[in-house]
Amino acid sequence: MNGLTKERMVARALEEGFVKVGICRPDAVPEAAGRLREFLARGRHGQMGWMEAREGWRGNPAALWPEARSAVMLAEAYTPESDPMAGLAKRDRGVVSVYAQGKDYHDLVKRRLKRLGRWLIDEGGGEIKVFVDTAPVMEKPLAQAAGLGWQGKHTNLLGRDLGNWVFLGAIFTTLELEPDAPELDHCGSCTACLDACPTKAFPAPYQLDARRCISYLTIEHRGPVDADLRGLMGNRIYGCDDCLAVCPWNKFAVAARELGYQPRVGLPELADLAKLDDDGFRARFSGSPIKRIGRDRFVRNVLYAIGNSGLSALGGVAAGLVEDPDPAVADAAAWAVARLSLATPG
Repeated sequence: MNGLTKERMVARALEEGFVKVGICRPDAVPEAAGRLREFLARGRHGQMGWMEAREGWRGNPAALWPEARSAVMLAEAYTPESDPMAGLAKRDRGVVSVYAQGKDYHDLVKRRLKRLGRWLIDEGGGEIKVFVDTAPVMEKPLAQAAGLGWQGKHTNLLGRDLGNWVFLGAIFTTLELEPDAPELDHCGSCTACLDACPTKAFPAPYQLDARRCISYLTIEHRGPVDADLRGLMGNRIYGCDDCLAVCPWNKFAVAARELGYQPRVGLPELADLAKLDDDGFRARFSGSPIKRIGRDRFVRNVLYAIGNSGLSALGGVAAGLVEDPDPAVADAAAWAVARLSLATPG
C-alpha cells in the first residue's frame, strides 16, 4: 500500500474536517439483517418502500459491493450552538431540525468523502465507493462496529467524545485496512430520549416506529397525517430534535467545523411560510435539504403548526388555503381552521 498507514489516513480525515474515523469489515454487522427484517415485518417503515425494495443490500453491506474489504466510517459534527428546543415555545414560528438549518449535508459530506477517497487511492491504490445516507448502507451499525460510537436507545449514533449531533459517511474500499474495536453501549439506565418523544415513537428502547416519528411524518410521509398525531407535532415543521437534544452525552459534543452548517433558516414566521407557492418555496430553500420534500408537503406541515399554535389571528392564513389544489394542504388548512376556531383571540 505504498506509504499508506492507518495513522496517516486518520490524520488526513481529520484535516478534511471529520471529527472521528474508524474502520470495520463490510460484514461486521451480521445481526443487522434480522433487525431490519423485523422492522419491516412490523410495518414500522411506513411509506418508506425503498427500505423494503433494497432490503438485501441494506441488511448485508457486504452484498452491496462484494469486492470491498474495508469500510472506513467517518463522523462529521453539526452540533448546534444554542438550545434547539427553545423555539418550541414560540407558537407563531416554525421549528426546523438542526441538521436542515444550513446547507444540504449530503453535498458537503460527499465532497469531503470524495477528496479523502482520492487521497486514499493515490496513497494506497485499490478502488473506492463513497456513501452518504442516500445509498442502502446501514451507517449506524457499521459506525458502531468501527468504534465511532453506539446506537443509543433513540436508535441514533452517539459517542462519549462526540455527543449525537453527527452526520455519518462511509468509504468502502478494496484495500485491506486494520479494523478498530467496536464500541460498547453506554446508555445505562437513562431513558431521557425515550421520555422526551412527543409522539411516543419508541415502542421499546432501541426500537423506533417511524410511523409515529415527527421526523418521518414531516419529511417522508405523503398525504394527510393521522388526526391523533397532528396535535402532538406542535410547531415542528421539518424534522424533530427532541430525543437528540436531551441526551446527556451531548455535554461532550464536538463543535461543528463546517461553516455551511451555520443556521440560515432560523425560526421563520408560520404566516409567511404558509403563503409560499412552488416557485417561492424553491427559491427560499435553495441548497437546503428542506427543498426535497416540495412545497405541498412543507405547507401541509406549516398548517399543522398553525393549527397547534392556539393563535386565532392565524386563522385567516389557514382559511386562505382550504381550497388549495393539493388535497393534503387543503385538509390541513381545514383542520387548522377548525382548531383555531376554538382558540382564544391572540
